[in-house]
Amino acid sequence: MKKEIAQWISKCYTCQRVKAEHQKPSGLIQPLEIPEWKWEHIAMDFIVGLPRTKFNHDAIWVIIDRLTKSAHFLPINERFSMDKLIHMYLKEIVTRHGVPVSIVSDRDPRFNSRFWKQFQEHLGTRLKMSTAYHPQTDGQSERTIQTIEDMLRSCALDFKGNWDEHLPLVEFSSNNSYHASIGMPPYEALYGRKCRSPIYWDEVGEGRVLTM
Repeated sequence: MKKEIAQWISKCYTCQRVKAEHQKPSGLIQPLEIPEWKWEHIAMDFIVGLPRTKFNHDAIWVIIDRLTKSAHFLPINERFSMDKLIHMYLKEIVTRHGVPVSIVSDRDPRFNSRFWKQFQEHLGTRLKMSTAYHPQTDGQSERTIQTIEDMLRSCALDFKGNWDEHLPLVEFSSNNSYHASIGMPPYEALYGRKCRSPIYWDEVGEGRVLTM
């Protein structure tokens, strides 16, 4: 009887109009600003739950430039301390591209920690975290993660071995593949020239040898 009453009330127009709303309104979606320069506005996320490799890696830290779509895939362990993650961030991102203006991410406990927030505050980087109402804020990372998972799955099936051994090839392939959103590969958008590679994907579905 309780189930039938709940179903009847859920379909009652009058009940829905007079029922008090106890949830915080989500509000309107605020679009992110368009990046003005390369690697000034980045997005990041973690891929977790991967099989543990012989190098003790079981996750991937995905860091993406929102303008050029170029990305770095860093193999990590979920139990890495925040201090070690920050050391990797300085080594792989800051030393190569400088200090970013802003970082878009979800509310992972590591990104939401006081240590990470204070560290970025001292560097002058703004943190822009997605909310429960608008998880699509970090859509750039989510889309890239889908691509990584597909590519790693293919590598694991074709070449065997540990997935972190194939990660550099996956990163190179991703950065050297045609992206419809920017009309070119991320490598070309980042460096202003095509990458010298035995195979270059000029258009979707087309492969040709590139000689420089």
